[in-house]
Amino acid sequence: MSVRTQVFSDRVLPYLLLAPTIIVVIIFFVVPAIQSLQLSFYRVHAFSGRRLYVGLDNFARLFRSEEYLHSLWVTAVFTIFVVVVGLALSLLLAVGASQPLRGFGIYRTLLIWPYALSPAIAGIIWMLLTDPTIGVLTHNLSKLGIEFNRNTNTTHALLFVSIAATWKILGYNVVFFLAGLKNIPRDVLEAASLDGANEWIKFWRMTFPLLTPTILFLLIMNTLYAAFQTFGLIDITTQGGPSRATYLLIYKLFKDGFENANLIGSAAAQSIILLVLVAVLTIIQFRTVGRRAFYQ
Repeated sequence: MSVRTQVFSDRVLPYLLLAPTIIVVIIFFVVPAIQSLQLSFYRVHAFSGRRLYVGLDNFARLFRSEEYLHSLWVTAVFTIFVVVVGLALSLLLAVGASQPLRGFGIYRTLLIWPYALSPAIAGIIWMLLTDPTIGVLTHNLSKLGIEFNRNTNTTHALLFVSIAATWKILGYNVVFFLAGLKNIPRDVLEAASLDGANEWIKFWRMTFPLLTPTILFLLIMNTLYAAFQTFGLIDITTQGGPSRATYLLIYKLFKDGFENANLIGSAAAQSIILLVLVAVLTIIQFRTVGRRAFYQ
């Protein structure tokens, strides 16, 4: 079967079609990134807007700050939880939802709903579920002898926002896992069954390796989600507390840049550091998981 290649007779037309996307990327991504990089080398006065060039002093101050290092540690723990637990649970749900059973079509549709919610709504839902006084989950946990209080216990607070963020991204992960499972050749699994392989062996020896491209993609997207897209959840639930137990880097960046206006330069430096950290993690993921990805 031959593959048809689309050829544009007008050389200008392809650039015109790409122009809207390129303009949006430049205005909303490239320009702000350049401005943040520029501001990171200055100390900016909150009211007059006067700038004092300080070089790398903003970066040096951050890595000497116990508050920033604590925020870095909290973000690392939070990200690991969201990525590892989220992907493992999503894969388990996707395998269950991929079974050809009656009514599972509705179940698969319902799985995407949490991702469709805004971070604020997701935060309110989990706030009500885990309220120390009226929360259904906390009431049931107390029956088991577990006193869960996200308002006073720092470990409980970090666990609370980690679970809420993981629940929020589950639907997104499940959809991609379902697509990956659907694209696995049935004849490969049938041949393994004829050779006497049980379901466990078929999953780890055949299904899981064939899902590695999907896992690599979701690994990167979940890392980006944990680093950049959880501000709304934190702001509506814990505001970084108690005792800065949930003070993620993205939340500290907002506090320093918008509420503590004298730290605009520091906030710009934090955005650059966060961007570099995520870029390094992405490269590491490509170098490690990417090499083991099996493409059909």
